Amino acid sequence: MNPTPPADADAAPPRRGRPRSEAAERAIIEGVLRLLEEGTSIDALSIERVARVAGVGKATVYRRWPGGKDELLLAVVDALEEPPAEPAGASVRDDLVALLEWHRRVGLAKRQSAVLRTMTSHVKTHPELWRQYHDNVIEARRERLHGVLRRGVADGELRDDLDLRLLGELFTGPMLIRTVLHESHDLPAGLAEQIVDSVLDGVRARP
Repeated sequence: MNPTPPADADAAPPRRGRPRSEAAERAIIEGVLRLLEEGTSIDALSIERVARVAGVGKATVYRRWPGGKDELLLAVVDALEEPPAEPAGASVRDDLVALLEWHRRVGLAKRQSAVLRTMTSHVKTHPELWRQYHDNVIEARRERLHGVLRRGVADGELRDDLDLRLLGELFTGPMLIRTVLHESHDLPAGLAEQIVDSVLDGVRARP
């Protein structure tokens, strides 16, 4: 007697050697974006609607994002943003410029994308969602920056009498002010270099 097939084909185990849900994950995220672009509010989004538009079962969504809608929304924000810059290690200046240039491009993307602005605003107005975003995304970006600064201090390129968090804020502060607090301010090409070179004049180690 043949065994009874599983009720939900989505619950079938993945093939060994390939990502379990890469195609399904892409379809789910695109489904969320499609609903938002069609005018669905974030509050009106549901796992059921997203699954239906993506052409998958609810079990597939919950298997990838056990935390449900909030965890899925964080994944959508992450997918919308350009992947973070990875420091090349050539020089502290070049790495700092690369990191700040990434922030500049993200700022431009948010100004140009209504969906990304909506998603980011939603995350910021929900304390638990914002905490998850801060812990999982922002802290990783901060540690990437601090790694560059620690290398600069260890190599004698940067002063060692400044708190690392303060040192990071000296570099990222001007860009964040323009991208978050004053969205009417320009984000021109070359801004990252201008900020890094201006701050380095004050924090570079002296002979």
